[in-house]
Amino acid sequence: MNRVLKAILAVNLIAIAILVFVYPHLMVGPGKLIPGHQQLNEDCFACHAPLSGADSARCVACHKTADIGRLTTTGLPVTQPLTTTPFHQKLINQDCMACHSDHAGAKRYRLQGRFNHALLQKETGDQCQSCHKTPTDSLHQQITGNCAQCHSQEKWKPATFDHLQLFELDRDHNVSCVTCHVRNDYRNYTCYGCHEHTPEKIRREHIKEGIREYSNCVECHRNADEHDIRSPYAKQSGKREKQSDRKKGHDD
Repeated sequence: MNRVLKAILAVNLIAIAILVFVYPHLMVGPGKLIPGHQQLNEDCFACHAPLSGADSARCVACHKTADIGRLTTTGLPVTQPLTTTPFHQKLINQDCMACHSDHAGAKRYRLQGRFNHALLQKETGDQCQSCHKTPTDSLHQQITGNCAQCHSQEKWKPATFDHLQLFELDRDHNVSCVTCHVRNDYRNYTCYGCHEHTPEKIRREHIKEGIREYSNCVECHRNADEHDIRSPYAKQSGKREKQSDRKKGHDD
């Protein structure tokens, strides 16, 4: 009896193994292919190597790296490109499965539609606007490039920059970005973009307060309120004033 069961089990296993290789799209396929690959629905080995899965070398046999994003596999121009600039030519390696899984029953893009920028060459990764459209809000309309100064490549929000943490853009400072940030450099700033500020005038005002050393304005000044000053220099100045008042009262 045991021999019969073993024989039946062996025959079934052999039959399943044969079916897997003869009809893999029915036996192990996770779902139909995307529309562009419908003609390969029953030809698993057009993309998969036996017993080792999808093979990038088979992808580039049809999708020439130099043509991706520019020409279709039939040699016709791509009429609706995904990005303004083809970028597959700038990848550090040809690992198609790092992003793509073309079965409808599986995640078509393994990164859930979010591209891993680490796959790009360094110089290409810094050229955000070659692939991404410039935001149209009032702030970004004043900015050209330098996206990495505020945003990371992992996610757009939240931005790493909060202007309020450095300086409050109140009614007296709600001006164009270029007034303070020259040449589109948002890591540096100048307070001398306004007509009432001059280095000589600022120097005289600080000397009057007993402050002779200063370099970073926003260390002390966080808004237009001249009395809202937070700085070791301001504390030293206030200490001198109190000492002067006590001495004057003692002399009187």
